[in-house]
This record gives sequence, structure tokens and C-alpha cells, in this order.
Amino acid sequence: MYNLFLDDLRTPLGVSLYSSNPIYKYEKWIIVRNYIDFINIIMEKGLPNLISFDHDLSDFYNIDGEKIEKTGYDCAKWLVNYCIDNNLDLPDYLVHSWNNVGSKNIVSYIENYKKNKRK
Repeated sequence: MYNLFLDDLRTPLGVSLYSSNPIYKYEKWIIVRNYIDFINIIMEKGLPNLISFDHDLSDFYNIDGEKIEKTGYDCAKWLVNYCIDNNLDLPDYLVHSWNNVGSKNIVSYIENYKKNKRK
């Protein structure tokens, strides 16, 4: 199994400089920089043990040159749907984003799913 780190710029070691969680310094991670890579690595390798989410990811463009923003929140929504569709348990997760609103949205979405799944 593996750990997945979603961030368009930072590395786990970089996050370890401001996070009190030693997991960023001592665990091995596969780094993905955007929504497409997030989906592709999970489809290729299966679910990770742990995912650490950033919220704000680099923008990318569709084939028409139209700017499309996909965030860590979009990745969290895709992950929940993937687990529902495949009858899988969600992996453990962390959020290391500096975007407080985005962080809360990711956590709320995942925790709401977990709460409703237990019912």
C-alpha cells in the first residue's frame, strides 16, 4: 500500500516544516499535482492507506482552451463516489491546505459521508 499526497506545489517534507504531524517527514508518499493525476493513480494502484489533501490546485485547460479549476474538494468528492460505486471503505486522510474554507469543505464532505454510511 501507499500514501498519496495531493498538492500542486509543495512536498510532504515542505509541509513537515510547518506541520506538527511527523507523518509528513517520515512516511513515504506518492505525490500528485492535480485532479487528473489523483484519479489516475488511484485507478492504477487502488486506494492508498492515507491521503493528504491540499485544496487549491493549479488550474488546467480543456481541449477548447477553457480554464477549468479542480480543487482538493473535487478530489474528495470523486473519492467518496469511487468508494460508494466500488463498495470500498474510505482511506484515512489529512488536510494540509492553508485555505481554511477549502479545508473545512473537504473535511465536512468526507465526515458527512462517513456519518451517513454508519446509519
